[in-house]
Amino acid sequence: MSNSAELQKTIDDMIDSERGILAADESTGTMTKRLEAVGVESTEENRRWYRSMLLSAPDVGKYICGVIFYEETLGQKDDNGTPLPELAASQGVIPGIKVDKGKGPLPGAPGDMITYGLDGLEERLDGYKAQGARFAKWREVYPITDHNPTRLGLTANAEMLARYAAACQAAGIVPIVEPEVLIDGDHSMYRAAEVNEQVWHSVFHALHQHGVVLEHMILKPSMVTPGKETGKASPEEVAEMTLKILRRTVPAAVPSVNFLSGGQTPEEATANLNALNHLRDKAPWHLSMSYGRALQEHAMKAWGGDTGNREKAQQAFLKRAKLNSMARQGLYQAQEEEAA
Repeated sequence: MSNSAELQKTIDDMIDSERGILAADESTGTMTKRLEAVGVESTEENRRWYRSMLLSAPDVGKYICGVIFYEETLGQKDDNGTPLPELAASQGVIPGIKVDKGKGPLPGAPGDMITYGLDGLEERLDGYKAQGARFAKWREVYPITDHNPTRLGLTANAEMLARYAAACQAAGIVPIVEPEVLIDGDHSMYRAAEVNEQVWHSVFHALHQHGVVLEHMILKPSMVTPGKETGKASPEEVAEMTLKILRRTVPAAVPSVNFLSGGQTPEEATANLNALNHLRDKAPWHLSMSYGRALQEHAMKAWGGDTGNREKAQQAFLKRAKLNSMARQGLYQAQEEEAA
């Protein structure tokens, strides 16, 4: 199978009108914080058990089309000895992998960040593919201040995303391109819109320069919201502003926009996704999600480190997955939080 046919097959398997992506790619440090918050020690065994519990939830493939693994998880097995990528695939969930190596300050651009991990990426992609990964994810982070992101920050981060995406497609792996504009701060919604527009414009300029085939990638952006110290915007306001800026910057050739949920509660992320899909007739792309905490938070609390809570935790996870599937179709209503 040619790279193009292979990439298109993955896109076809991952994109439909009802399902979204589970981001289970938390680094060991992030996972440790989340587990400790519910009183669970962050051992490799606990991380393995928890993630295999999510992937073995009954009929999870009805609501989830893909799962982003952390490198550790890609090599783990469930209690029956089944590799977790194989477990996911058996549920109709496409395995993927986070390939960046974390972030740090960008020299020459105070306040901006840059993500590491391009060195050796081609070889790592071949290894991940042999383990079952069919798509990948790379995240660049953009703090908002009066001065950030700088012009250098915009250019450098876009270049990293484009080089990563080109390497993925050369390896037959679909890239998820994640430019996350952080919700931290007291900026207005209009400032957030301004920054997102700059970010998305710079990213697609770089993708074009590096020859990335837009039909064979997925965009994972932030929704346009005010800074978390400013207050909340309504789902309708978030949807209107987000779609306005997307239409200015994202080519119609991109098949799907899978939003991240950073900084939102599970309920807010679902309501905002629902509002976006009320406007989907104005969008040339699928409007879906790639949520981490917004899909997992209730399940992790329900588990609490007790294997006897397996079914309870799975049901909590499936509830959020189902509600987001409804939001994906514009059918979610807030009262369903209790009924689902």
